[in-house]
Amino acid sequence: MTTFEQVRPLADAVLYEGYLLYPYRADDPKNRVRWQFGVLMPPGVVAADPSERSGTRTDLLLEGPDPRLVVRARFLQVQRREVQALRGGSFVDVPELAVEDRRWLPWDEAVEREVDLELSLADLASGPRELPVAIPPGVDTELLRGPAGRPVGRLRRTRLPLTGVLRVAAHPLPGPYGLTRLEVRLDNTTAAEPAGPEPGREAALRRALVAAHLLVRVDGGRLLSMMDPPEWARAYAASCHHEGTYPVLVGDPGSNDMVLASPIILYDHPQVAPESPVAFYDATEVDELLTLRALTLTDEEQRTARSTDARAAALLDEVSGMPADVMDRLHGAVRYLRQVTGQAGVGDPAAETATAEELPWWDPGRDAAVSPETDELDVGGRSVRRGSRVLLRPGSRPADAQDMFLAGRTATVAAVFHDVDGADHLAVVIEDDPAHDLVLAHGRYLYFSPDEVEVLEAAP
Repeated sequence: MTTFEQVRPLADAVLYEGYLLYPYRADDPKNRVRWQFGVLMPPGVVAADPSERSGTRTDLLLEGPDPRLVVRARFLQVQRREVQALRGGSFVDVPELAVEDRRWLPWDEAVEREVDLELSLADLASGPRELPVAIPPGVDTELLRGPAGRPVGRLRRTRLPLTGVLRVAAHPLPGPYGLTRLEVRLDNTTAAEPAGPEPGREAALRRALVAAHLLVRVDGGRLLSMMDPPEWARAYAASCHHEGTYPVLVGDPGSNDMVLASPIILYDHPQVAPESPVAFYDATEVDELLTLRALTLTDEEQRTARSTDARAAALLDEVSGMPADVMDRLHGAVRYLRQVTGQAGVGDPAAETATAEELPWWDPGRDAAVSPETDELDVGGRSVRRGSRVLLRPGSRPADAQDMFLAGRTATVAAVFHDVDGADHLAVVIEDDPAHDLVLAHGRYLYFSPDEVEVLEAAP
């Protein structure tokens, strides 16, 4: 059975997506517009700004006579951190406070919240089940000490009360399959507060459920994929409704006992790449690039980042202490190459077929009849393949500026390709290109259709 701990790294990646962006400083403009995914605002805020939402709805297709369910709602609560200096025996708010090697700035931190609703399908026969969500307010203080341990200020962290409702309903579906449609809703019901001295979205976020998502685990049944349901269930899946989140199967490939209802786009059975050991909070970036960027931060920038957020400090610690072999793995990974074992040698048709079927549909290796390095094309009555010399004559089809500049140049054919629409393409390398050998080594070819070249010399 898939466990919550097993999928926690993935769910945490959703929870903290966009939480803190490079260069990880509170005073950087990129970190002044935060919390873009899965934000559930109080209803009063939504009434004033219809672009916001106060709740999510996720429909699931469930098989089984009476499975047990655990519905877990996860979100972040925004916690305001104020910086106060000790002056004349009193603490007063300041926009910045330097304490030894730290420079503290006001900042919105995050506190993780989880609530679970456990029930069986039979429990829903009499009607929906609801679980109230109630997060009390709170204030914490952290004393800041200067040289010799003398107090110089403090950090004051404030959390506003949050309320919400997690609601699950079951709808038996007609037909012979015994399917049930689960309707799972998560709503923010926090009462609106009068506009204070800091109006706008930033203040409203402190009463929001941020990065809200759901995990639903089933014991004694199975959940159907919404992205690729069985053929017999496609009509049922098409009738399901989703608002603010979309459910995908999670866990080991092929498992069907847990879904993640995510506010960001995912596919079934997503995984956190094993080459990604550091949480960078920005899945749209490349880990290697962010690692190198983090290492270029000046000492002052690192001090500010460490003072901004404890998670930024942990990130910098991990990056600065990253072993060379881990850094090498960030450079990239190829996951679809064939594996040769002692049990099935090259030329074993059964082994070749089984491996080819695992390749992406667009990979030439999937089709044994395709061989870009040995295939030939007839161009003007002459055979063209790898090694043929051609004269480039672009213009028979709409061409970009680069193609036009190459008109009249001679090139060597490196490979013959056929696209999924049945069209033919010649991959070529310009003969007098100073980077000719480098282009060949890396396969960074230029592509022309057969009617855009004139054959000068057939391949030997």
